[in-house]
Amino acid sequence: MRHGKKVNHLGRQTAHRKAMLANMACSLIEHKRINTTVAKAKALKQFVEPMITKSKTDTTHNRRLVMAKLRQKGAVAELFRDVAAKIGDRPGGYTRIIKLGNRLGDNADMAMIELVDYNEIYNAGKAKKKTTRRSRRGGSKPAAAVPVETKASNEEE
Repeated sequence: MRHGKKVNHLGRQTAHRKAMLANMACSLIEHKRINTTVAKAKALKQFVEPMITKSKTDTTHNRRLVMAKLRQKGAVAELFRDVAAKIGDRPGGYTRIIKLGNRLGDNADMAMIELVDYNEIYNAGKAKKKTTRRSRRGGSKPAAAVPVETKASNEEE
């Protein structure tokens, strides 16, 4: 039984795993997307999303908590300055994992993990809609249809 075994060890000792996830998180914050294996991407998602949530409120305590995990001053500064400003209104789900297929050398499942708000391709088609509440009573009726002239009606004249 695997009760209480939530952490994927990724075939590494604890110190190596924590250092690897810290380096991958710094690379993700710096480059906004990285390619890695699916297992590492899922572990990185669990590692980095709480830190992005902490970066939304810029306090000394939160900076110290994030610095204890990331260990790079430049990455922490960019996280609190740039990334937090861009994702300030998002309630969660800051990263996206896109599966890329298998690696040629060892057939490992590869994935791209990226920060959601920095992908212009996905966000271009999805403009923010104005949300309105519609009543069930049907308070407003659609405007009357305006007849449109066609070429055939113009030729008859």
